Amino acid sequence: MPIKILKNTGGGRRQMSQLTYEELTTDVPEKNLLLRRKEAAGRNNTGRITTRHRGSGNAFKIRIVDFGSIDKLNIEATVKTVEYDPGRNAFIMLVCYKDGEKRYQIAPEGIKVGDVILTAKRAKAKLGNRMQLINIPIGFEIYCVQINPSKTGQMAKSAGNSAKLVSLDGELAQVQLPSGEVRFVHKYCYASIGRISNADYQNVSIGKAGRNRWRRQRPEVRGKVMNPVDHPHGGGEGKNPIGMKYPKTPWGLHALGVKTRRRSKSSDRLIVRTRKGRALIKDNA
Repeated sequence: MPIKILKNTGGGRRQMSQLTYEELTTDVPEKNLLLRRKEAAGRNNTGRITTRHRGSGNAFKIRIVDFGSIDKLNIEATVKTVEYDPGRNAFIMLVCYKDGEKRYQIAPEGIKVGDVILTAKRAKAKLGNRMQLINIPIGFEIYCVQINPSKTGQMAKSAGNSAKLVSLDGELAQVQLPSGEVRFVHKYCYASIGRISNADYQNVSIGKAGRNRWRRQRPEVRGKVMNPVDHPHGGGEGKNPIGMKYPKTPWGLHALGVKTRRRSKSSDRLIVRTRKGRALIKDNA
């Protein structure tokens, strides 16, 4: 999808760009697949802020997106529309099954209105079809990949991303994630063929701070300009350094480049190769 560069009519629009949305076919969502969204502003059920720098933003309704479709095995569906979803960076498509039910699904790159897709254990390896990994040819791009056979798709669901089926040798399949990590996945997990739509999303220039406020992102303040009571980096005169050996979070923990993944996590045994290229398990395991 092309990116439109806006005219230089002011400071806020000098470096701003936006998508042309040529792929979209309608701007009227399906009413039965909408949910009212309540603004939480990064707070939990007790009202405490658990995620900072969130709040305000444009109001929108949540689209109910189906990431699994396991209950619709062997039922063909026709793509009716390709739509914008304000809750995610990828586009979604409205599909209508032969039994009359309509659902939203993540739209792959290149899908068109009128295309027929199918969810089955074994199906034709074409764009949009969803099947078990054991029946997908090696080297194909896949998205919305299951990790657990009892759950819906959890991996490779953002704009422009796709995973890759690397190997089917042994008891488990090897899938390369968008980060470069290679991990074991059960062969009977489902995945969809293709790459997620809206790949140019990462090339859009926001241009001004107000545009981020529309997206519920509040301003961030550097710790070194705060007072010592508010941040470990705070205090001092002028543009002084943070005054410590390593950066810290507002709560005194290590920050910037420190690993946050637990050392004894159960899923470590499924990681063949990390995103850094370090092998955790022998490839022939």
